[in-house]
Amino acid sequence: MSGAVFLPVPAPVQFRLLASKSDEAREPSAVNAAIRPADHRVLLVRLPCNPIFPVGPIYLADHLHKQFPQMAQQILDLAAVPVLDVERVLEAAVRAFQPSLLVFSWRDIQIYAPVDGRGGNPLQNSFEVFYALNPLKRLRGALGGLQLMASFYGELWRNLRLVRRGLKRARQFCPQARAVLGGGAVSVFYEQLGCSLPKGTVVSVGEGEPLLEKLIRGDSLASERCFVVGEAPRPGLIHEQPLGIEKTACNYAYIESIWPQLNWYLEGGDFYVGVQTKRGCPHNCCYCVYTVVEGKAVRVNPVEEVIAEMRQLYDRGVRGFWFTDAQFIPARRYIDDAKQLLRAIQAEGWTDIRWAAYIRADNLDAELAELMVATGMSYFEIGITSGSQELVRKMRMGYNLRTVLENCRLLARAGFREHVSVNYSFNVIDERPETIRQTVAYHRALEQIFGADKVEPAIFFIGLQPHTHLEQYGFDQGLIKPGYNPMSMLPWTARKMLWNPEPMGSTFGRICLEAFDLNPEDFGRTVMDLLERDYGLAPLEEALHAPVEGRRALAKATR
Repeated sequence: MSGAVFLPVPAPVQFRLLASKSDEAREPSAVNAAIRPADHRVLLVRLPCNPIFPVGPIYLADHLHKQFPQMAQQILDLAAVPVLDVERVLEAAVRAFQPSLLVFSWRDIQIYAPVDGRGGNPLQNSFEVFYALNPLKRLRGALGGLQLMASFYGELWRNLRLVRRGLKRARQFCPQARAVLGGGAVSVFYEQLGCSLPKGTVVSVGEGEPLLEKLIRGDSLASERCFVVGEAPRPGLIHEQPLGIEKTACNYAYIESIWPQLNWYLEGGDFYVGVQTKRGCPHNCCYCVYTVVEGKAVRVNPVEEVIAEMRQLYDRGVRGFWFTDAQFIPARRYIDDAKQLLRAIQAEGWTDIRWAAYIRADNLDAELAELMVATGMSYFEIGITSGSQELVRKMRMGYNLRTVLENCRLLARAGFREHVSVNYSFNVIDERPETIRQTVAYHRALEQIFGADKVEPAIFFIGLQPHTHLEQYGFDQGLIKPGYNPMSMLPWTARKMLWNPEPMGSTFGRICLEAFDLNPEDFGRTVMDLLERDYGLAPLEEALHAPVEGRRALAKATR
């Protein structure tokens, strides 16, 4: 899961284009056939999405500036633009800046997994269609599903149109202009998207810094995790490991000079701004693509560079920080790295900040727990997926649930009294009544530690994604067939992509629909209450113990 934090959307702002007199006078004939690195003009465009602080494009622009200090760049964040204006604003930006390279960042595509989608509630609509007994509810779900389909395909076609129109307009001023498309959505669905993009577009998988460097220098891209539209991607491209770079502090003075929308995000002051402390994830969770996108090698950014970046944001009034790592503490060997960073935060005297992250709560000790509380950790998410140790192993999560509980007690003893979000993804592999009882028992144990009002169960049903172990499990079980379209929203595909197979699928459908009826504002807690009502509680020790046969089943189910 990504470290995404949803920001409140401020009132619409007046978008300013940074144009100089030299920009206005720039003619297509002034561009040579071979563009020198310093003569490139790079426009980084974040395609429309939820207005989350755009760390990816910012870091790309910062890296390129450090490699090519004289090269002109601008950032255009279409997430901060009213959706009806995005095409007009993009065309105006291209016309004013006349880029030779357009770098498009596409954050997310698939909408099956979230409880709340951008065009409605995909979980509720889907479950009403598939599981509701009342024909009127089925009709309501079908109408909501049609609305979701329109929203989904509308966004998809609009973003592809933005890429095409941006490139076409840029080539009016610079015939050699090229487009690069990257971002989280692209890294997952690159095989499907490649069919709909302009020929010659460079599709980036994973990290984009070394790719853009080579493209600007005119070097070969043969060794990069990318492909050019019109050519077939290398087999297994997504599984190639990134080389990695030494990450230095982002220069926000420079970013502010090329991104007029920066203050749009900072003026509110009541949300988290992203800072990355490491890249990569060493785990093999069955449904997650972080390992293949970011690579299994964890690359820790130097503490002094992270602090230097935070200091710049702090001086601009930022007091909330979201550490955007796949996991803030991916394994026990990185506990000391986390301690060094938190001690450095203490040394800065930032007693008024708050921070949040995804954490693997099995990777803590008493000192780290105290440092986390002392430095202002105000919220954290843990994605244990299930409260059954047997299912945790079957899903390759790598968690020891007993250790997670012990370490949560360390946090409580250290004085943590803030919000905890616990992600549960029901019915992934071999869910049954016994494991439901175990998960409810485990959740009640977490509530006893932090308080029931502080622990929010976030109920997810996995949106099946390509390149994951779960996809292979689906092939092996005959639930999906090779050649399926993972971007399809058609009803007969959606039922498979929103992962909720039988024999427990109908049970969870019924429970979730009842929870939506009873208390949609507190959906997760209501689901847990209904599961306890119908299935009861297992002894906690049963939840923490995985039988030997469960370990053997893991090898068979996910080999």
